[in-house]
Amino acid sequence: MSNLFRLLGRRLLAMPIMVLGVTLLVFFVMSLSTADPARLALGESASLEALEAYRVANGLNDPVLVRLGRYLAMLVQGDLGRSFTGVPITQMVAESFPITLQLTFIGLIIAVAFALVLGVVAALYRDQWPEQVIRVLSIAGLATPSFWLALLLIQAFSTVPGGTGTFPALVNDWVPFSQDPAGYVNQIALPAISLAIPVAGSLTRVVRTAMVEELDKDYVRTAIGAGIPKPVVIARNVLRNALITPLTVLGLRVGYLIGGAVVIEMIFNIKGMGQLIFQGITRNDVNIVQGVTITVAIAFIVINLVVDLLYVLVNPRIRSI
Repeated sequence: MSNLFRLLGRRLLAMPIMVLGVTLLVFFVMSLSTADPARLALGESASLEALEAYRVANGLNDPVLVRLGRYLAMLVQGDLGRSFTGVPITQMVAESFPITLQLTFIGLIIAVAFALVLGVVAALYRDQWPEQVIRVLSIAGLATPSFWLALLLIQAFSTVPGGTGTFPALVNDWVPFSQDPAGYVNQIALPAISLAIPVAGSLTRVVRTAMVEELDKDYVRTAIGAGIPKPVVIARNVLRNALITPLTVLGLRVGYLIGGAVVIEMIFNIKGMGQLIFQGITRNDVNIVQGVTITVAIAFIVINLVVDLLYVLVNPRIRSI
């Protein structure tokens, strides 16, 4: 357990550095925007005096390093600034980010469930027809873009002409799970599946390979030869040891899931971070784009920290070091 605390300490010390690096990158890239915040906030009909007064009041005429220092001071206090319309970006993110997290988490659960089942079956029936079928399915899932799959699912299962009418094509009003569990599942099913299938395809191959490597090791043959039932050996030893590699890969896939969720939200009209960043781009609102990007980056760093800790918990060899 001491190794776990050492890893946790190192990651926690590195997090501020990584967040600072992301913030600097995003800030300087956004500072290159040619959009005039004063013009966007006050409109095209604003006078030159009003525009200059707005710039002075909001520090837009200050040197870039001064504006950076002011932004970092605000960020430390949890303040992401305000949009050009005057709405606090922290408030906008607080309303949108939980929706994106829910979509990402459910997509991750679906992907992991499919990958575990298909990967284990493929390993147990290697070089047989079940593995060949699963291989085709995993490659097809891996090669399918999530946005294209979303359009196919909408056409097949939504209320659009030609669909079965089971699921809504657009989520106009987000229904929390606590209010209506059935409505919640109905609205998030297609987006989550669209997000999960490509990740499930890649994870299935990783799980299958890791399981095959474990099944070929001597301890498995020794345990089965000693009379321990094969399902028990697989469940207690093989599967646990085989999960180490997929956990490492899963940390990388989380970034894909978060980025994919932003695109999927646009397709299904889900009012999450995707809608928010699209709003910022279409309005040339640099502050919104900057706030959303930094929030997503911080979420990615935190989630990878959790995956690293799970890796240590699952791998007894690392815990014993």
